[in-house]
Amino acid sequence: MRLGDLAPPAGAKKNTKRLGRGSGSGQGMTAGKGTKGQKSRSGGGTPPWFEGGQMPLQRRVPKRGFTNVFKKQFSVVNISDLARVLAGDEIGPAELVAAGILRKSHHPVKLLADGEITQPLTIRVHKASASAVQKIEAAGGKVEMITTREGK
Repeated sequence: MRLGDLAPPAGAKKNTKRLGRGSGSGQGMTAGKGTKGQKSRSGGGTPPWFEGGQMPLQRRVPKRGFTNVFKKQFSVVNISDLARVLAGDEIGPAELVAAGILRKSHHPVKLLADGEITQPLTIRVHKASASAVQKIEAAGGKVEMITTREGK
C-alpha cells in the first residue's frame, strides 16, 4: 500500500449542499430555510443564552454587595515593621518604600500599633492609631501627620 492509495471508506464523505444556486438545484430561492421568520433572515436566530422571552437567568438571580467608589485605600505599616528601618532623623513614605516595607507610594500611609519599638524615631504618616502614637512617644520618638487631601 502506498500513501497515494489511502482513501476514506465508501460513504464516509458526502458533498456539501450548494444552497441558493437557482430553483433547478432544489435548494434555490429560500436555500432550505423556509419562508419568512427570524431564522430565515441573514444573521437571524437567537443567542445561546436567550430564553424565549422569559426573564433571563442573570436578571432573575438576586444581586448582593456594594462597592464604595469613595473608599480610602491606606498602606498599612505596623510598629514591628519599623524595626527593619535604620534609625534616622525622619522616616516618611519615601523611606518606607526604599526600605521595602511599602510597595505603593501613591496610597496614604497609616501607622498601626502591632509590635514593640525600643529606639526613638520620628515618623511622618498620613494617619496613626492612638495606641501607635503612645508606643512611639513612650520610646522617645515622635509621630508627625502629613496633611494632604488623600489622608483626610
